[in-house]
Amino acid sequence: MESAEPVTVGEDSRPGELNYLDTHVESSLFRNGKVLTRRDEDGSDAKYVGVDLKPCTLQIHNARKLFGARENTCEHNGFELLDAPLENASLDFLDHQQVVGKYYSECERLVAAATGAQAFAFDHNIRSAAGKKSTQRISGGQTVQGPAKIVHGDYTLYSGPQRLRDLALPPNVNDTLRAVLPKDQSLISSAMLEKSLADGGRFAIINVWRNIAEEPVQTNPMAMCDGQTVESEDLVTFEIHYADRIGENYFAKHHPRHRFYYYPEMTRNEPMLLKQWDSDGGLARSGGAVSDASNPGGPCTFSFHSAFDDLLAPDDAPDRWSIEVRCIVIY
Repeated sequence: MESAEPVTVGEDSRPGELNYLDTHVESSLFRNGKVLTRRDEDGSDAKYVGVDLKPCTLQIHNARKLFGARENTCEHNGFELLDAPLENASLDFLDHQQVVGKYYSECERLVAAATGAQAFAFDHNIRSAAGKKSTQRISGGQTVQGPAKIVHGDYTLYSGPQRLRDLALPPNVNDTLRAVLPKDQSLISSAMLEKSLADGGRFAIINVWRNIAEEPVQTNPMAMCDGQTVESEDLVTFEIHYADRIGENYFAKHHPRHRFYYYPEMTRNEPMLLKQWDSDGGLARSGGAVSDASNPGGPCTFSFHSAFDDLLAPDDAPDRWSIEVRCIVIY
């Protein structure tokens, strides 16, 4: 394990292990067929191609200590913690229909209130290391996924706009909403699509991340990179081959300018907004020519993020169970 920077232990930060791609992997803003996986209908990945990991021990900063009330925002930094107890405390997150039928609308309201825009939930994952290991299946849905333990962003210059276009079409075989929307109906209208992609239009994809266990998060907590510290040269396009399409993420190569934060012991009452893509970010608007680090003060395009190994977590800490709901946001 390499220590990428001097690390210390204190109230304001702690050491954590994060997985990056090695520096020899070719940076790429667009698909080149060199770094990829193939994913089944359960959302599970097969063998990775071209993914050469470089584990690094980094300083993970305590956002509760270093940020006051709303000093960091999803808009500018790419992540933001909310105080929002569940509207339905008895909701069963392991029941697919309950999540889609009841919790999606709650997430839409949270995102709409935070952004002042229209929000439409379209997908979700339940994550747990123990649930993944036991291949536990959600009632009416896919299997539980493990914590994603590689530094990444969920959309790219290609896949961000493409996901918007996909949501203006009837759902396909891999879409969560396939069993919910009436036949031949799309989540967003063609008028919304045209407005969002036109000059002066704007759309975003924002993830509502929430702890769903009774205990606060202690294992595999989330680390979020300040979007204002990311440059184009840090990005590597990661292709995800589905049965009917190819999606893309950005994996990351380490750079000392990256600054990571976490919220210790997140509870069920503290959903976090995590920006996956924003067409008004510097990198997105410029097609990669201008990075977010070169556009201080403006909206960031996204926040790199990853679950991380908290080196100070007690050995008997409970497993993390979490849900993430993705929302398309139309400004």
